[in-house]
Amino acid sequence: MKADSTGSLRVIVAEKCGFCPGVKNAIKMAEEVLKHEKNVYSLGPIIHNKDVVEKLAQAGLKTVDDVEQITSGTVIIRSHGAAPAQIEKLKKKSVKIVDATCVLVKRVQQIAKELFENGYKVVIVGDANHPEVQAVVGCAEDVSVIADEADLHKLPKNGKLGIVGQTTQSPEHFSEMLCAIGQYGFSEMKVINTLCREAIKRQESAVQLCKQVDIMFVLGGLESANTRQLAELCKKYNNQTFHLQNWNEFDKRLLFGKNTAGVTAGASTPEWIITEFVENLKKF
Repeated sequence: MKADSTGSLRVIVAEKCGFCPGVKNAIKMAEEVLKHEKNVYSLGPIIHNKDVVEKLAQAGLKTVDDVEQITSGTVIIRSHGAAPAQIEKLKKKSVKIVDATCVLVKRVQQIAKELFENGYKVVIVGDANHPEVQAVVGCAEDVSVIADEADLHKLPKNGKLGIVGQTTQSPEHFSEMLCAIGQYGFSEMKVINTLCREAIKRQESAVQLCKQVDIMFVLGGLESANTRQLAELCKKYNNQTFHLQNWNEFDKRLLFGKNTAGVTAGASTPEWIITEFVENLKKF
């Protein structure tokens, strides 16, 4: 952990935080395309961070929610991936496709496809509304998404289940859901570990830090699944945990009576947001 102290407030930054390789790659690809192409689209926000999306928009990247909004030019497939049906629609439009899908997300898509082809009922432990999960759902037929125990009714009794996890799920939640599914009833259960090691490292580092400080700040987009996971995990061990997108959302009243502050950030949070937050925090 990196510690800085000024006055009475000690600020500690988690050892592992900020951009993961998949996000770095997606942004690098987008920046390169924007240097050479003029009509560039992203099918959904390229990563879940408003500051980065706005910065790329200023450079010319147009973010759209639907394939039908694209008629020509170059389309970047975001880090969360896209369903095969969406890719096929894009190919029919004869647009140039640049695939910035995270390699780990691609792996989940391939595994889901293979499980289905081998006769398994594909089950994803994750958030049904998350674009990564929606892309994986499009890789097989009749997929069940299980967020928590309330979703277990979606599973067939005594079914042959092939289970994967949304890459940003915590090992703790994934294992809890496997236990719950196991008790629900199945004839066969095949589990593939698709959790992102980078996300796990950030979770472990954040939990370790939040136990040592008076207040914990988790930086990143409110719509970012991995950042929300970090905030939820830290909240379990330190109820003085706050999820902020950037320094603009900071309220100095939070620091009253606090001597140590911890800072971490999601995998889609750029270094400059972390640096700005820490530097401003140190002034207190």
